[in-house]
Amino acid sequence: MKREGEVRISSGCAISGIFCRDGRRIDGEAIRRSIAVMHNRSNGLGGGFAGYGIYPQYKDFYALHVLYDSQSAREEAERFLDRRFDIINLSKIPVRQTPKISDAPLIWRYFVTPLPHMLQDSQLDEDEYTSRTTIAINDTIPGAYVVSCGKDMGVFKAVGYPEDVADFYRLEEYEGYAWTAHGRYPTNTPGWWAGSHPFSLLDLSVVHNGEISSYDANRRSVEMHGYSCNLLTDTEVIAYILDYLTRKQGLTMKESSEVIAAPFWTTIASKDEEERKRLSYLRKMFSSFLITGPFSILVGFSGGMMALNDRLKLRSLVAAEKGRTVYFSSEEAAIRCIEPEPDRIWAPRGGEAVIVTLDGRKDGQTI
Repeated sequence: MKREGEVRISSGCAISGIFCRDGRRIDGEAIRRSIAVMHNRSNGLGGGFAGYGIYPQYKDFYALHVLYDSQSAREEAERFLDRRFDIINLSKIPVRQTPKISDAPLIWRYFVTPLPHMLQDSQLDEDEYTSRTTIAINDTIPGAYVVSCGKDMGVFKAVGYPEDVADFYRLEEYEGYAWTAHGRYPTNTPGWWAGSHPFSLLDLSVVHNGEISSYDANRRSVEMHGYSCNLLTDTEVIAYILDYLTRKQGLTMKESSEVIAAPFWTTIASKDEEERKRLSYLRKMFSSFLITGPFSILVGFSGGMMALNDRLKLRSLVAAEKGRTVYFSSEEAAIRCIEPEPDRIWAPRGGEAVIVTLDGRKDGQTI
């Protein structure tokens, strides 16, 4: 008999997202109710959330959410951080004890800014300096896992059903303009705290339903650029690919979507000459970052959110609008439970990104 988590469910995992284009901040209860509707798509081996705009009082500082297996790991990581950052505030992340979430690690939060002399000596910008520090902690300090390190955002994840994870982290006490959620049904990788979704680096976070059959090739490619995949889940590589394409290569989120879910060559051939040249360049230049396999993902980033299916739309994804609020989910029911009468509801086409941003942003909105 197969153990829990070893049975393949073709539609397994659930994702959900809410984005307020007018910047209105809502508490975490709505996203909790949305993901809870899809309870049967997960199996209790992982759930998590990312919230944006949740730390307005510390919005200029990097917010590090860190999981520790032991007190010694915490002490070592804090010494490491103290040598590199000015720690503005540190504390345990408040939780609500519940029998549905067990074996919790030590969960801490740090608001930090790079020490000026260390930043100057490194000759890096703040984001690259913080990114490298995060990767170094995850790579070199046993039992320490930085699960998010962006500004004015944070990731909350655990082993459990997502609605129980939300209760554990007291998500109703946070308010943000954007939320994503994930209910996990692992098929190829272990269910453990740091391996739950979302996966995040700086302001990027990714929740994912599906499998990455190109994982080994994608992982080797990102590790050539200084990233390290050590959280034992294929989704981690998507966050690093997107960070590399947008932050280091300067691609827009739409262009990045055309890399990871690149159109088929036959589709490219049917475009006009200018578009054909553009898409051909992206596919050839970044060929090692093409993600193959069935997937639907939600990508959170500072001031925006992207929803994307694989090219063949082998995983479900639904989108809806109501006024200035946009919703995404694996199932329509997860949207209607929090917005019964949307102005518009549709299923995005395979390989075509739906990108929403805060009103007034120069990069606009693609819906």
